Amino acid sequence: MKMKYETALQKLQDIVEQLENGSLSLDDSLKLYKEGAKLSSYCYEYLKNAEQEITSVQADDDE
Repeated sequence: MKMKYETALQKLQDIVEQLENGSLSLDDSLKLYKEGAKLSSYCYEYLKNAEQEITSVQADDDE
């Protein structure tokens, strides 16, 4: 999955809204939940990598 963080986050927010609405069938809800779980993991990894890059830049600046 390659997309901008902001795009993934917006898709995740849209999924949460749809699931909270409660008007979807169980099958559709399950499908969206799985997609949301993947997006959540993607966002987490993206942020973790960004944090590592920042830490690396700060360490380079300290030298």
